[in-house]
Amino acid sequence: MARQAVINRENKRRNMVKKFAAKRAELKAICDDMKRSDEERMDARQKLQALPRDASPSRLRNRCSLTGRPRGVFRKFGMCRNKIREIAMQGEIPGVTKASW
Repeated sequence: MARQAVINRENKRRNMVKKFAAKRAELKAICDDMKRSDEERMDARQKLQALPRDASPSRLRNRCSLTGRPRGVFRKFGMCRNKIREIAMQGEIPGVTKASW
């Protein structure tokens, strides 16, 4: 089980990313628009750099929704491999069966 502080920090980052998503998209569009003047693009780039670091989606880490484990997380289920195995063995995930050949 991950420390509660680490899980809370990750949740705080997720909220920050949601909060600044529209502003980041707008500034990135201005930066990429070649029809704009160099001054406008440079100004947009500086405003983008002035945003909080945690507003960047690349700082997010996928974590298990049950334990908070950062590694071995399956996107489809949102859980780590260990918990998927436990829950699948109990038959609580529809359509998932143990492989046998």
